[in-house]
Parts: sequence; structure tokens; C-alpha cells
Amino acid sequence: MTDHPITPPPELVQQWRRSGPADAAANNAYEHHIATQAARWGADTELEACCEWIAAHPWLDHLELLIKQLRAARRPKPSSLKERLKVALWNEDLGTALRLVEQIDD
Repeated sequence: MTDHPITPPPELVQQWRRSGPADAAANNAYEHHIATQAARWGADTELEACCEWIAAHPWLDHLELLIKQLRAARRPKPSSLKERLKVALWNEDLGTALRLVEQIDD
């Protein structure tokens, strides 16, 4: 491992390994899972560094609002199940709609 500031700690890599999909051997899902987790972690680390940099420069106006807006813009909340279902039905994507219905808790 290098000394790059966005290198995940070994404990985190182990956690990603343990949380990988069970059917990993069949379809490269394991590698995709690890790569996705690493990319998310790196992006989140960079976002936090940017927010800390902004906060460290007191000459900028409205710091709290700026940081809040930066986080919201770079990490938007995922659409709700209800919203995704509406979009699928609007687009007449019945396969996706059925998969979303299956996710609804009874």
C-alpha cells in the first residue's frame, strides 16, 4: 500500500471483503463490491477534506451553508422506494416496478 492520503486502512478493506455478496465466485460480484466500496470511501474522504478546507478559511462568507450545500450537491439522498416505483410505472418499466414492489415491507 502507498502513503497516499486516500488509501483505505486494512481493517476497512477486511470489512469490505466480509460484506461481499455470497455468489461472488459466479459473476465477479465480489470484485465489483470491493471496487464500489473503495470508490465510495475515497470520494467521501475527499469530500470531507474539501469541507474541512472550506471551514478552515474564515474569510469565506456563510461557511455552514456552503458546507451543507456542498455535501447535499455531492451526496444527494437516493430516491425513495415510492419515488423509484412512480418513475418505473410512468416509464412502463414493469420489470423494475415488480422488483421494487418486492422490496416493500409487509
